[in-house]
Amino acid sequence: MPTSKQNFSYSECLIFVLEMSARKILYMRNYFLVFLLLGIGINGFSQRIMISGKIVDQETKEPLVYASIGIKDKSISTISNLVGEFDFHIPAELRNNFLVINMLGFKTFEAPIWTLLDIKPLIIEMEKSPLQLDEVIISDSLRGGDILQIALSRIEQNYPMSPYLMYGFYRDLKKVGGTYISLLEAAVKIYDENYIEPRNKNKLRERVALQEVRRSIGYGSKFTDYFDQDNLLEVLLLHNSIRYRHFPNDESFFDELKRLKDSYYDGQPIYILSHHGEYNLTVYVEKSSFAIIHIEYEENQDDRLQRKRGMYSKLVTSKRVNNFKRFEGKYYPNYISVISKVNWYDIKSEELKFETELLQSLMINEVLPNAIGRINSSQKMKAYGLHFQDHPYNKEFWDNYNLIKESPLDRKIIEDLEKNGPLDKQFKNN
Repeated sequence: MPTSKQNFSYSECLIFVLEMSARKILYMRNYFLVFLLLGIGINGFSQRIMISGKIVDQETKEPLVYASIGIKDKSISTISNLVGEFDFHIPAELRNNFLVINMLGFKTFEAPIWTLLDIKPLIIEMEKSPLQLDEVIISDSLRGGDILQIALSRIEQNYPMSPYLMYGFYRDLKKVGGTYISLLEAAVKIYDENYIEPRNKNKLRERVALQEVRRSIGYGSKFTDYFDQDNLLEVLLLHNSIRYRHFPNDESFFDELKRLKDSYYDGQPIYILSHHGEYNLTVYVEKSSFAIIHIEYEENQDDRLQRKRGMYSKLVTSKRVNNFKRFEGKYYPNYISVISKVNWYDIKSEELKFETELLQSLMINEVLPNAIGRINSSQKMKAYGLHFQDHPYNKEFWDNYNLIKESPLDRKIIEDLEKNGPLDKQFKNN
């Protein structure tokens, strides 16, 4: 390093300063370009693509309703609608992963996502799984009641025992006298600690937060008073028969539970158990893990429920379905649906005035196991009706959200609901 003092002219200093400024500008420009490219890359990864298709039975070409659509080893999913159709929004970076479709009694469908994107229309034909022969069932010593008792004893082994979050799409429809009077659709977030058996099976253990409302139509009708005014989503969650242990404990129930022919789901052999009597129950149990993956329950009662405006109500029928999906070795809710029919009678004359029907469904489209963040009291839904907790419509949110695709029937229902006044005129004497 030179030690002698160096003298620079004014012009030399000026040239040096300009040269350094140019280098700095060039450096900053390159830095900005790198940052911009990185930003484009990040935005590209955050972009979403949509797979649209229809799922049908390979033999009959009939649509498969509520088939489960997901991505292999990922927790995002959706289900098919009433005509077997679906729109599935997924991150663009998953285009090389496998699409997986499951339906009870059918073989699992798998295909690379990128191979399906350009197929218009995309029709996915599902092949039926062969039922196992009666001889196999006879040689198996396990009775229907034995299988269910083992399955119930393994709930804490097969279902989450650490906190988890779920994101879902909720929908409820109300009908009076066969006419739809209201519709609500919302995106929700659900937090739960674990599947430990609750002491009070009528008290909700999950915490629920409302994210966005998609539709809230018809709640101004006076006929909504004939339905439960509580938060119907929270009521629906209480119909999770595994979480809230709805199965009887008496030995006679297990003795009467019959075993049907075995089948397959998600590539795994399953037991099918059935009970018929005052209520009908069908339970599907995976053979290898004894996890309960699907429940169908129907009850018919004739008990008086409540009185209102000179009338009383009786439950006609209630049907519920619980369906579960496996992720990282545990089983989480996939969808819950409940349909309840109630008749209203004149107290004095006992004359039937009209029938009400409530249709509810909750589809879970993403699961986050081992969740750290929970839903605090300020975020939690209120106990009263969801239609009173309405949010402004968020188009950007719903454009990329996985929900149950609208069917022609859904669109007809919405058209009817958006018409003004016909219902009150139809029931003006009530």
